[in-house]
Amino acid sequence: MILGIDVSTYLEELEHGAVYRCGGEQIDPLDAFSANGVNWMRIRIWNDPFAADGTPYLAGSCDLNNYIRLGKLAKSKGYHLLMDLHYSDFWADPGKQFPPKAWADYDIDALVNAVYEFTKDCLLKACDAGVAPEMIQVGNEITNGILWPVGKLETADGTRGNYGNFCRLIGAGCRACREITPEAKIVLHLERSNDQQVYQEFFTEMQQAGIDYDIIGASYYPYWHGTPEELFANLDACRRFGKERMVMELGYGFTTQPYLLGGEERRLVIDAERACVPGFTEKYPVTPQGQAAFVRDFLEKAKSNGIDGVFYWEPLWLPGEGICWASEAGQKYIHEEGKSTSNEWANQCLFDYEGQKLPAFDVFSL
Repeated sequence: MILGIDVSTYLEELEHGAVYRCGGEQIDPLDAFSANGVNWMRIRIWNDPFAADGTPYLAGSCDLNNYIRLGKLAKSKGYHLLMDLHYSDFWADPGKQFPPKAWADYDIDALVNAVYEFTKDCLLKACDAGVAPEMIQVGNEITNGILWPVGKLETADGTRGNYGNFCRLIGAGCRACREITPEAKIVLHLERSNDQQVYQEFFTEMQQAGIDYDIIGASYYPYWHGTPEELFANLDACRRFGKERMVMELGYGFTTQPYLLGGEERRLVIDAERACVPGFTEKYPVTPQGQAAFVRDFLEKAKSNGIDGVFYWEPLWLPGEGICWASEAGQKYIHEEGKSTSNEWANQCLFDYEGQKLPAFDVFSL
């Protein structure tokens, strides 16, 4: 089983002066992860995470340039690379899959061509820069489709459907991957990882459409996706598709206490109310020790269930001045205006708010 991290915001952290420590000593977290046997890095790519006036959307402003810079750093430390293509200018997940601004008026034929050309361009430039990925995600958390509304997995009556358009789009991305980086493994990544019905539907449709991919990927966050037993039962049922199975995003909190910034408490996505999962948080309280117990037990269960890889999501995303999940410009693009712009995921890190290594860091290892 491989272990990886998604630290797409890491360069932005360093640019804002983030410091990571073990006890009183400053450490290089990438070296520390490597010493644990973590040797894969997942890096997301947004097409154009900037407003027309150049204002960055933040959260790493993860364009191709960020991938190349971070990929070079990762390669220098012996990491393998996973390129996570979102096909959007900012966050893409089950609740939003907005087309890039440049593609906003494209029909299905134009979008198919755009997906192919963008994928090909990213891979060619990555290869030229010496950071060719060894895995590629074609879309991010694509349970409900991509490039809405054209590629949304929903019919006019609100039921799941429209796989014809979706498969053309995903197939174009996969085709570009095979042409440019034929040895790289292709990942199709969903969330809703406790929902066997959706996974069986989705991957049966991929099989029938002849979509060329290698890995079934899942997100797993206990607050949203049930118990580990439900996750592993789902992935076990997916064995019939003959693909590798990986957890592309994993996370669990070490506290529900908000952090202070500028004298103000900053809100968290996973606050005390959302983190309370009956029957689960009693066993794994949202504390440094509970987080470590969860990570340790999860990896043991993943190994015993034959899972091929686990990636922890944004373990280095510390809070701080200028560290945001979205700028106001970014919020406008995804139609989520008026929210806090601070880092709302900081309590899911493997370092505390002051940058001290947490116990869970040491058990996220082979």
